Amino acid sequence: MSSANTTRAKKKRVSTFSNRKVDRAYYWMAVPAAVIFAIFLYVPFIQGVAYSFTNSQGYGDFKWIGFNNYIALFQDDRVGNAYIFTFFIAILITVLINVIAMFLAVALNGKIAFKNGFRAIFFVPYTLAVLVIGYVFKYIFMTPLPALGKALNISWLSESLLTSEQYSWVPIVFLAVWQGVAYSVLIYLAGLQTIDSEIYEAAAIDGVNPWQNFWKITFPLIGPFFTINLVLTMKNALGTFDQVVALTDGGPNSKTETVTYLIWKGGLTGGEYAYQTANAVLFFIVLAIIAFVQLKFFGSKEKV
Repeated sequence: MSSANTTRAKKKRVSTFSNRKVDRAYYWMAVPAAVIFAIFLYVPFIQGVAYSFTNSQGYGDFKWIGFNNYIALFQDDRVGNAYIFTFFIAILITVLINVIAMFLAVALNGKIAFKNGFRAIFFVPYTLAVLVIGYVFKYIFMTPLPALGKALNISWLSESLLTSEQYSWVPIVFLAVWQGVAYSVLIYLAGLQTIDSEIYEAAAIDGVNPWQNFWKITFPLIGPFFTINLVLTMKNALGTFDQVVALTDGGPNSKTETVTYLIWKGGLTGGEYAYQTANAVLFFIVLAIIAFVQLKFFGSKEKV
């Protein structure tokens, strides 16, 4: 009896959906947007994938060479070092941004004076152009900081970090974190404001301390927002480019070349158009896999 009722209910829903008229205005808005999106995104992407199987320099004649570019990528030490450096700073940037942003969001969500003013102050770095502020930080790391290091007799700070093969990654990570925290704070604040205050009141009655309050209540309830932030910050960190151009230009001795910087440098100015296009395709696959794993892993741990 129940199965028969279920079948009838399904037929009713299907017939209702099939008989429903859709306003043509939706198609007039959606279809042109989809076509434009495809022309400017999918078509160039497919062309790029095709070029990665050639020896094109970006102009003139070229030949089809199959997987030679991809094979060469796995044998290129410079490409390997760029991937290692990119993953190294991406992990650092992602961890630092999320830890700092979550701390600030919890603080700004509390009952403090001038809350909106503090939010505006922390958001200012996000509104500044990376290249412009990057050159400002380049001056700071080249002149005032070494002078401060010499005054305090700090040997590693007495020389410019930008010219140090050992510490040249520090300014890049610092600038990326300084600018990236603001957006993550906004997302965490949005998540914190979805939590009912009565939950905290009930926890206070039970004698829950602030640390337990965060780990047992706050953090689990903002799980979806943490996942979003983790994916976005990791994606942005893996695509670090402007910071490298403004601060180190890939130096010293190619120690701070990220994958995106190497693709731009070699592909557009180094005569390696097809080769770096293959590198871009490979990097796209890596980014897609990382995003999928993040969403799958952390999504399964979110509380419904």
